[in-house]
Amino acid sequence: MFSTGQLIFAALFFIAFVIIIFLQYKKDKNLHSKNYKGVKWIGLGFIIFIITLFVIKILLKN
Repeated sequence: MFSTGQLIFAALFFIAFVIIIFLQYKKDKNLHSKNYKGVKWIGLGFIIFIITLFVIKILLKN
C-alpha cells in the first residue's frame, strides 16, 4: 500500500514532530504554569459537570 520511502518519511516525520513538540513544551512549561494556575480546577469542575449529566440521564431513564 505504501512504498518503503513513504514509510521511512512517515517514521522520520513522526519522530521529528514528537521531538519538536517535546522541546517546545519544555521551553514553555514555566510560562504555562504562571499563566494557567487555576486551569486544573476548571477542568475538574467540567468533568464533574459531565458526570452529573450522565447520572441524571441514567436516573431519569429508569
